[in-house]
Amino acid sequence: MVAAAKASGLPNMIGFNYVRTPATQFVRKLLAEGAIGTVTWFRGEHTEDFLADPALPATWRTEGRANGCMGDLAPHPVNCMLALMGPVAEVSARIETVHATRPGPNGPVAVTNDDHAQIMLRFQGGAMGHLYISRTATGRKMGYAYEIHGTQGSIRFDQEDQNAVHLYRAEGPEATRGFTRILTGPTHPDYLAFCQGPGHGTGYQDQIIIEAKDFLEAIATGKPVWPTFRDGLAVSQLIDTAHHASDDGRWHAVPQT
Repeated sequence: MVAAAKASGLPNMIGFNYVRTPATQFVRKLLAEGAIGTVTWFRGEHTEDFLADPALPATWRTEGRANGCMGDLAPHPVNCMLALMGPVAEVSARIETVHATRPGPNGPVAVTNDDHAQIMLRFQGGAMGHLYISRTATGRKMGYAYEIHGTQGSIRFDQEDQNAVHLYRAEGPEATRGFTRILTGPTHPDYLAFCQGPGHGTGYQDQIIIEAKDFLEAIATGKPVWPTFRDGLAVSQLIDTAHHASDDGRWHAVPQT
């Protein structure tokens, strides 16, 4: 697909919508501007609980690697991580099935894919990182979240509170330092088209609208818009590398597109 898109010269885009929230676009801008200094650590997750109950019956989601947690949930935080932190040099991973069987119409059915995974990372820029992905994280509904530490500050975000960014700046007297909760508003990317009031917030459907707007602009201009097929390939390469790392327990270098 990457090669075909390059040969055609046509606009192309991958449908990652969570990374398009005004909040995460704002975080990407903060990092590009060096707002928290040199980044030293990234922790990301995508945690949900739609298969936390072992009594839930087997479905298409519990069969085949592509439908497992690494195929279903992991691409979203991996895409976000690459957007915020840049390329990953190497990974170590553990990918596991929490509930080995689930009820079926004629008795227990084997689960043939993964329920959760953790990935240790070393970024090309030198920072360390960690990802946790789970569909059995009891209590989590849309835990697309990350925390980033730098030499001059930190940033926190959680999709369950998708209109807020928590920013810490290591400046001023120690006694008055602390995380500032920034509510998104018209001054943040892609917010004003939905509402003129700060703090009123955007929702999941608005991410899809922003995504559609981006692709329509790509068609109108004839230029690809981030993330492209190549960015999608980078996500798939990292996930595939994590599977290999989990199989043999070693650190693996991640191919670069």
